[in-house]
Amino acid sequence: MKGASDGGIFVPHNARRFPGYDVESKELDAEVLRNYIYGGHIAEFMESLEEEDDERFKKHFSSYLSDDIGSEDIEEIYEKAYEAIREDPDFKPTEKTKDWAAESKKYKQPKLTYEQRKARVQEKINALQDTFNLDDE
Repeated sequence: MKGASDGGIFVPHNARRFPGYDVESKELDAEVLRNYIYGGHIAEFMESLEEEDDERFKKHFSSYLSDDIGSEDIEEIYEKAYEAIREDPDFKPTEKTKDWAAESKKYKQPKLTYEQRKARVQEKINALQDTFNLDDE
């Protein structure tokens, strides 16, 4: 929401919605908000997870580790991204693969027509009758 409102999109909001707002003093702590905007909370989570549970850390941040990104690099990555956006804010679509489409349709059953459903039910009935007839003999 903060990024959208900073980008010029009218989003009705109040500073109480942002991280770092203190309810008791009714003030917004800019340093906490900056920490969240630049991914500091992610870096803190990475550090704590690395100390507590190394296996879960490797599983959770495997893509970061494969790209050789550590918790100290997170803020720098966000800064570079924001600079690039400020230089050229126009949207440039990227080349996307359709691998996900084939994977999602892999397990989808095609819809059957009414006649196909009736025939399928009849096949099941016949199969059950055949098993009962074999048991009787």
